[in-house]
Amino acid sequence: MTDKLSFALVSPERELFHGDVDHVVVPGTEGEFGVLPNHAPVISLIRPGALRVFNEGAERRIFVNGGFADVTPAGLTILAEDAVDLADVDAAKLEQDIKDANEDVRDAKEDARRAAAEARLVRLEAIKAALIARH
Repeated sequence: MTDKLSFALVSPERELFHGDVDHVVVPGTEGEFGVLPNHAPVISLIRPGALRVFNEGAERRIFVNGGFADVTPAGLTILAEDAVDLADVDAAKLEQDIKDANEDVRDAKEDARRAAAEARLVRLEAIKAALIARH
């Protein structure tokens, strides 16, 4: 019986993390759930929010914007539509990006441009909420 969980976080751009950790808290669509070593198999959709990775007493918070979690006897794999390490987020730049996205939504003339601007704004606001939230 191992005391570590094999964990991989993959986005379309790259593998963001692969290694052994103590446990991971996943923002599932049905609510947050923790995954420890030897967890029962489960597949869950992921809602936008902070994925919390715990190892050796440290917590790493990573924003995930959708995707799914797959828990198997081998460990946990997260396939995220989009992922950003919250330690890398500059709060001042994020605020400016949100302001710019709001202006883009307001100024968009075509439906397609408006929809793209609104999607960007929703993503940025979700990152901000994940950055602020502390559990």
